[in-house]
Amino acid sequence: MLKTLRAIIQLMRPAQWVKNVFVFGALVFGAKREDPDAIFFALVAFGIFCLLSASVYAFNDLLDYQEDAKHPSKKNRPVASGAISSRLAGAIALLLAGVGIVASLRLPQGFALTAGCYLALNLVYSLWGKRQALLDVILIAIGFVLRALGGAQAIDVPVSAWLVVCTFTLCLFLGFGKRRCELAVLQTSEKAASHRATLSEYSLELLTQLLAVTGAMAVITFLLYTLDPYTPTPHLLVFTTPLVFYAIFRYAMIISRGERTGPTDVLIHDRPFLITAILWTLLTMTLIYFQDQGIENYLPNLRYPGTPPISAPTSP
Repeated sequence: MLKTLRAIIQLMRPAQWVKNVFVFGALVFGAKREDPDAIFFALVAFGIFCLLSASVYAFNDLLDYQEDAKHPSKKNRPVASGAISSRLAGAIALLLAGVGIVASLRLPQGFALTAGCYLALNLVYSLWGKRQALLDVILIAIGFVLRALGGAQAIDVPVSAWLVVCTFTLCLFLGFGKRRCELAVLQTSEKAASHRATLSEYSLELLTQLLAVTGAMAVITFLLYTLDPYTPTPHLLVFTTPLVFYAIFRYAMIISRGERTGPTDVLIHDRPFLITAILWTLLTMTLIYFQDQGIENYLPNLRYPGTPPISAPTSP
């Protein structure tokens, strides 16, 4: 019984739930970050996306257990290893999805629709999209955008278009990086295709180019988001740019070596990248506090694009 329970928890992949932190983007960078109700609803939204993503992971394991059995590490997943039957995995997936959708109806209007779209998108990905090169990564990136939009709907705040674009481009970068990791680990496209069909259509050269483009776009859109004068985003976040650059470059360097299997593995096991993420989080929280307290008045006076031009002083 204890062994089965451990396998069920493994099936839900709680370590992957960290991806749902995108739900908190609208809360942290929005105007309601000190509102207790908004904090509560954001936490509930995070929990709902954890249920839905766990359902998706269970469904994917059910569909892919034969391919996973050929992978050097994924062969240890519960269904592929035989620790859980395919029937039980399907029942768990349905239960988690049902609880998540019912709970989403308790949040502000619109959140349930976004949650439903997230679930439908992942079903399309699992049944068809994951076999389509390029489209597979794009669908994954859209899933992260839906998380960010859902977080904004849960606390009833408007969403910056730059936040949407930044989330999308960043997740494209991470997704193509994961594909490159998989190619490096499996070494040949023929062997890779036996694990994931689309890998035979990728090459290291193509993925290197896609990483260069999406990495640059992720940094640029992040800067545009922080500099947008029409959003409540703390403009002081522009001072975190060096850490953002280092994180992007560090991730690209690690995956080019084939040392890690993807973004989560890099975040958890690469100490420099983890330290950078922690420093960025701490610096961001500090800058948000400074801006809320008006301490930014003591920092360099920055002028942001879109603000009225500075008038020349008139002579008396």
